[in-house]
Amino acid sequence: MNNTIQKKSSKIVSDFLEKNNLHKKEFAQMIGVTLSYVYNLIDENVPFSTRSTTLERIATVMGINPEEFMEYQIPSEIESYGKNLLILKDLIKQNNMSILEFLKVFENKKRLEVVDILRGAKPFWIDLNELKRIGEILNIEKDEVFSMWKEQLREYLKDGGFNFEKNQELFNSMIKGAYEKIMQDV
Repeated sequence: MNNTIQKKSSKIVSDFLEKNNLHKKEFAQMIGVTLSYVYNLIDENVPFSTRSTTLERIATVMGINPEEFMEYQIPSEIESYGKNLLILKDLIKQNNMSILEFLKVFENKKRLEVVDILRGAKPFWIDLNELKRIGEILNIEKDEVFSMWKEQLREYLKDGGFNFEKNQELFNSMIKGAYEKIMQDV
């Protein structure tokens, strides 16, 4: 029998909020729930969520694995993390940023989307301007930002049924135009 007693999920969240001086309202926005729900979770007025989406969002914001919550059930369908997502997570670490610090760079209404991207539930950005912004935040060279964008665009088009063999000239033109745009000084 395991001699360690697992800390209650509500206590894990409460300790995180206190340690990071993070307001419950801001936390609620990051995970896509109401403020009253966060208060009720922490005060144990409602059972801690067993919904994998909510638990994964909470864990992502906290920078922990969702398995640390006793309520978490590993989904039967495992998300496929793209190469760019793994690169992004590594770059956040290389810049000595926590996930929370990275999230705070974004405006409130954008944070939930970023949380879902970081947990692998939404695709990585193909918006070149978003990637340029990420490059500035994480000190990524323009060439690397461009490579990330090109990889993501290729994956997006492939998933959408784009025939690279028949449309190679079109793809090359798009890539050339994007390269010129990203290499311009802003």
